[in-house]
Amino acid sequence: MPCPQKTAEQVVEHNCGRRMQTTGMTRHIRRLQITTVVWMTAECAIALAAAWRAPSPVLVAFGADSLVELLSAVVVLLQFVPRSSISEDRASRLAGILLFILAGVVIFTSAIALFRKLLPETSQMGIGVAISALIVMPLLSRAKRNAGKATGNVALCADAVQSATCAYLAGIALAGLALNAMFHTPWIDPAAALVAVPVICVEGRNALQGDACGCSG
Repeated sequence: MPCPQKTAEQVVEHNCGRRMQTTGMTRHIRRLQITTVVWMTAECAIALAAAWRAPSPVLVAFGADSLVELLSAVVVLLQFVPRSSISEDRASRLAGILLFILAGVVIFTSAIALFRKLLPETSQMGIGVAISALIVMPLLSRAKRNAGKATGNVALCADAVQSATCAYLAGIALAGLALNAMFHTPWIDPAAALVAVPVICVEGRNALQGDACGCSG
């Protein structure tokens, strides 16, 4: 028995429905990225101010990660802004490069702290922003990951990974700051920062290869 043919009205209705769904997802992604930009601007400023006052390598790493995540969010946002869009491949490569820059910053600041045996002061401001990031960033990461998989956007998936990495670094920063506050040992803070480097490098490689969080499969 032959399959019934769709009428012209059904085809038009189907196409309109798909366009509305795509438009709705685009708006959702824009809201996610704008929220990320606002949050990361505040987080970066607070973390780096706390790092300057302490001084603390793990807060420098956390603040630098916030800056990288801010830049990554802007790069992805530009994909969905008319007249300012960039290609998905280019956005994904930029996200990967930013992750490797972050790894270099973490290694550099931690090495200086270990060599000079710097003892950071207890930072209540740093502890506060780390706790906040532990709450907010996993939520943003999950929302971006779902949107990235739904649209097949590798750059958005890479940005979701960076949000998750930010939450991971927030946990490391919080642990390092808490241990430093209790034991006042010079190597704890930079050692905590170095723990995150392998994870950052792996995710940077995945982003460069366009294979972040399985969106390319």
